[in-house]
Amino acid sequence: MERRSFLRASVLGGTAAAFTGSLWQGAALAAPAQNAPSPYGPLQPADANGIHLPAGFTSQVVARSRQTVPGTSYRWHSAPDGGACFADGTGWIYVSNSETISLLGGGASMIRFDAAGRVTGASRLLSGTNINCAGGKTPWNTWLSCEETDLGRVWETYPFGGRAVARPAMGRFTHEAAAADPVRRAIYLTEDKGDGCFYRFVPHTWGDLSSGTLQVMVAGTAASGSFTWATVPDPDGFPIATRNQVSGAKRFDGGEGCYYADDTVWFTTKGDNRVWQVNLASGTYELAYDDDLVSPGTAPLKGVDNVTGSTAGDLYVAEDGGSMQICMITPDDKVSVFLRIDGQGSSEITGPAFNPAGNRLYFSSQRGTSGDRLGTGGITYCVTGPFRT
Repeated sequence: MERRSFLRASVLGGTAAAFTGSLWQGAALAAPAQNAPSPYGPLQPADANGIHLPAGFTSQVVARSRQTVPGTSYRWHSAPDGGACFADGTGWIYVSNSETISLLGGGASMIRFDAAGRVTGASRLLSGTNINCAGGKTPWNTWLSCEETDLGRVWETYPFGGRAVARPAMGRFTHEAAAADPVRRAIYLTEDKGDGCFYRFVPHTWGDLSSGTLQVMVAGTAASGSFTWATVPDPDGFPIATRNQVSGAKRFDGGEGCYYADDTVWFTTKGDNRVWQVNLASGTYELAYDDDLVSPGTAPLKGVDNVTGSTAGDLYVAEDGGSMQICMITPDDKVSVFLRIDGQGSSEITGPAFNPAGNRLYFSSQRGTSGDRLGTGGITYCVTGPFRT
């Protein structure tokens, strides 16, 4: 079976976090991606929402910060950030973080959709937390909402019912994103610091994040090579930060989005505009994208941030700033622009996530046209069209 067919079957069957085998690994991004025309063709003129899309794709506004989600009585949160989709019967749920302080509504919310993509409900998942930036979906259908503060926590939230719970065993540091690996039964974690690290949390019991071991990647200073994991002695991160507890811990310049599929985890670093690929089966790491190594012409992807994958095996990387684009990196090491938003240069694109069928892409512009740093002008969108399968 081709990797694309396998990936599509896996997503349609449940969760992208449940991939096993070597199909992604066998066709992994073996070198930094290079410029190429988009497989969807050139971008068209901006639509009514100010979004440039390839032919055949359309956009719609799903929700606006501080306004009631259409069809519900729920007021959408400010500063929408990391997100994920969950299958819900014949429909689905889109979960989104709020990257603001607790007094202004930080935490996470959800919107429920029916099989036709119509909104059927919206509600709060998490309140009273601070700067909930990105996070990750688990194979048991919970959402890990990560606080991007010096002693930030991971909060496990329950889109299908249940009270959110802090998971301090996963470490207290400037959390960004998380990605679950059901093969090694580990959760990978990025750290948004200029000298941050890349971690994994190995729970004592898979599916129970209340206890376990926090480890950090140990490797050389090169952009590729082999690595090992070392246990962090004090996950509490005080008085010594977790990133400074293990000699030889590899440093990354501002860890951001994180995505796992079949023995490979990708994560982004905004300080150097890189996408890293960690080959878990072989214990090696390399660059999937580096804006300094792109040719011919100018690198299209700047301000790398949240990342997700499609049913075709393409990576979709959102920009924080840059040209307000979502770019795609294909399995054959090609990078191109998928969409661009006009008139929102003081914002960032956040929370890209595909619905279970892989034909709708949800994402947000955190500050929208207003550019308000509090995120009061945030806009959450959905793009529908002939995504590759």
